[in-house]
Amino acid sequence: MTAPKQRPVLPFPSKDTAVEPASEGMDLVARSQAGDVQAFEAIYRQHAGRLYTLACRMAGSPEDGEDLLQEIFLQAYRKLGSFKGDSTLGTWLYRLALNHCLDYVRSRHAKMSKLTDTLDTEVSHQPTARRDTPIARLDLERALERLPDGCREAFVLHDVEGFDHKEVGQLLGIAEGTSKSQVFKARAKLRALLR
Repeated sequence: MTAPKQRPVLPFPSKDTAVEPASEGMDLVARSQAGDVQAFEAIYRQHAGRLYTLACRMAGSPEDGEDLLQEIFLQAYRKLGSFKGDSTLGTWLYRLALNHCLDYVRSRHAKMSKLTDTLDTEVSHQPTARRDTPIARLDLERALERLPDGCREAFVLHDVEGFDHKEVGQLLGIAEGTSKSQVFKARAKLRALLR
């Protein structure tokens, strides 16, 4: 009788995670598939920072981002056997994370509520920080959290992750024109929030 595989306990990602070369990534995958928990933890440490950032931005809060990150890596642990090496491990994990975030977004709100979000929330007027400072980045992250869900999701996918409007529409299940509108509204709202 074989012993059941031990699930890894995943620590919170550090900011200084570095991605190893592809050959080392494949070695970690093979070891993880064989049940080596330390190998899976190494995969987590290499990729968690980038995926955490994506999860926080898509979810709209660090708390939800932490929950999503854990769910993403649990799903990755379960599906690691399906990784064939057709792409890099980082690309595979990113796509898995993006799909999980999109599922979260879709389940959280009905499509119609995303299309009818208003931008009439009160705007606070805080001093403008320089754009290249950590304070400015923190202000931007806080402003992103205040955007209506549909606008934030379209903005993150288009302006941050680099998808075109057609792809954003396909990913979110909305029309291309709606993606353009949501990104336009998000930019306007962000300008107002960052003044």
